[in-house]
Amino acid sequence: MQDKVEERSLVNVLNRLQKDGYKQDFKVSEEGKLCSMDGKDSFGPEQVRIVDHYRFEGESNPDDMSILYAVETATGLKGTISNSYGPYADENVDTFLKQVEDLGKNLDKKDR
Repeated sequence: MQDKVEERSLVNVLNRLQKDGYKQDFKVSEEGKLCSMDGKDSFGPEQVRIVDHYRFEGESNPDDMSILYAVETATGLKGTISNSYGPYADENVDTFLKQVEDLGKNLDKKDR
């Protein structure tokens, strides 16, 4: 039986997601767009869907928390973006992903 901590490590989750096709690493630009690390592709919140998210807690410090998002773009590009919790969080990433989440909630309401 695999150790539960090992199963939920950031590296193991990233490896599993890459096998599932989430190969692109993303960042959020100063302009508030989701961008590929090479800068070739960029997307607004309306062009991105959060597929899943994973929370991680630091081994030595419970305050050392991060979150990993699996995302898919309107063009079919799949990848991940991560952020810290608390004072170390990147405000641009938080703002962008909140916009994506809010748009997703509005889409759910339209489907009903």
